[in-house]
Amino acid sequence: MTNPPLRGIISYPVTPFDRATGEVDLAALSRLTDDLVSAGSHAVAPLGSTGESAYLREAEWDAVCATTLQTVAARVPTLVGVSHWSTEGTIRRARVAARHGATAIMVLPQVYWKLTPAELEQHYAAVAAATDLPLMLYNNPGTSGVDLRPETVAALARKIPNLTMVKESSGDVTRFRSLRELSDGALSVYNGNNPLALEAFRSGAVGWCTAAPCLAPQRVLELYAAVTRGEDARAEAVLAELLPFLRFIVGHGLPRAIKAGLRIQGRDAGHPRTPLLPLPDREREQLRQMLERLARNPLADGTAAGTAQPTT
Repeated sequence: MTNPPLRGIISYPVTPFDRATGEVDLAALSRLTDDLVSAGSHAVAPLGSTGESAYLREAEWDAVCATTLQTVAARVPTLVGVSHWSTEGTIRRARVAARHGATAIMVLPQVYWKLTPAELEQHYAAVAAATDLPLMLYNNPGTSGVDLRPETVAALARKIPNLTMVKESSGDVTRFRSLRELSDGALSVYNGNNPLALEAFRSGAVGWCTAAPCLAPQRVLELYAAVTRGEDARAEAVLAELLPFLRFIVGHGLPRAIKAGLRIQGRDAGHPRTPLLPLPDREREQLRQMLERLARNPLADGTAAGTAQPTT
């Protein structure tokens, strides 16, 4: 697409839970969301796997959607993850997101039974038809158990006009270029695999969907800024600083790691919801040391990470 609705650093907030009651903490969610916007995120994307969407009751899901979008208040675009086990449930969530002013919706094939090609097409087509919002297909075999290969995605996009974006999280960097080529450039491609951030941008990704800005926003934004300025050496240096942290939060599960990091930083978001458990003490100390190292190494003079705006 020549003008995708989302570009740059698309930040994923966790869903905070009250440490005493276990209920959704909407005040903490609003603070976290505002922090992400104020730090310079180019878009905010609630209710993905980072946001523990699968563990929310429907009323909770609605409240998180409404609170996040109200807090963003159209200062930046929003991408709402509307995935549900059923097509009916996904459609309901898509309509809620549209009603609250989402810029776009994202759909992971969150399934129990492996879907046939006809079932996948029916599912995505029905959700896409439920609103007039742009739809992002989310391919994450690690969480969904379904791997939507570029050929499959391009075929779906040809049949579903508002399926215009793909978040690719398989870890196969060759897919970024393949998706663009197979769709004749009609699909905008986004990286969802944190350690591949720089390779993905170099392969044509227009955005990076990541929870890392919850804890290290300026480093993430500076990497994107360096890419857009064509400063390859700077981008590689920033990624080298970030890589241990990026690998850690992915390897230990984003809700566990991000919530542990927020508490370390004095911005408590409670525990993950069971069956997830908090990050163990040993790993929490490793994360503390990583965050302290990043804090001790400020960005070089003259780099204003938050000022790099995505071009359209």
